[in-house]
Amino acid sequence: MDFSTMDCGQLTLLGSAGCVMLTMHFTVQLLSQHLFYWKNPREQKAIIIIILMAPLYAIDSFVGLLDIQGSKAFFMLLDSIKECYEALVIAKFLALMYSYLNISISRGIVPDEIKGREIHHSFPMTLFQPHTVRLNHQTLKLLKYWTWQFVVIRPVFSVLMITLQVLGLYPSWLSWTFTIILNVSVSLALYSLVVFYHVFAKDLEPHKPLAKFMCIKGIVFFCFWQGVVLKILAAIGIIQSHHFWLDVEHINEAIQNVLICLEMVVFSVLQQYAYHVAPYSGDVETKMRVNKKNE
Repeated sequence: MDFSTMDCGQLTLLGSAGCVMLTMHFTVQLLSQHLFYWKNPREQKAIIIIILMAPLYAIDSFVGLLDIQGSKAFFMLLDSIKECYEALVIAKFLALMYSYLNISISRGIVPDEIKGREIHHSFPMTLFQPHTVRLNHQTLKLLKYWTWQFVVIRPVFSVLMITLQVLGLYPSWLSWTFTIILNVSVSLALYSLVVFYHVFAKDLEPHKPLAKFMCIKGIVFFCFWQGVVLKILAAIGIIQSHHFWLDVEHINEAIQNVLICLEMVVFSVLQQYAYHVAPYSGDVETKMRVNKKNE
């Protein structure tokens, strides 16, 4: 393969493909470890769904690069796939935290030692909830509903948005309406995770919940805010189109997709630490027993 004969577009596509392959490599490596040490299906099913977020984002973005001149509906479909999976990952992350604490909402199991703890809501949630709430089965069920509402709303809105875009019935005011509703929905889902973490930070410390959460939040954060920055750069004329067949909007999409392919390599490596298989392989249990004997 002669790289000197390739243009910038081909080199970018090749580099992005390499990033996707690296992301797949690190993810499959971690996935195979969990499957080999399959000891806690409830927890590890959630972990597998979470760690597949990075390769899905990478593949989705690479597909966007393959059809750089795609229609708005096409790119909206790709974005919807990522965001619908994001919704599922947020819900599964809370389910994982519940599992760590032996909480089962469906069976009505809430350990006595965590009942009665205080949850302190902040503005604007205090408009709808008391400032201080005692933890019980109903409170935990409410937190679960706050995460799962996004899992339902996001796919429904995606179908509506893509259908209206294809039919040519998608004015800017409707786009802004959908955007505001979806931002409120995802904010509520993330808020429930933050509230849960503040209440159980010490209990969850052995499971590295902050590292696990930052892997998810980091992917969402970079994808969203770099998209906003790229739109601003395009609006002020820094990003321009020098091709008659490619407008600024498509260039923005291409840059965003290349950045996501690069970033998913980093997050797939970070997941090796955050979602390590050691708790299920027996390594951690052995170390704990040795420490107890030494004491």
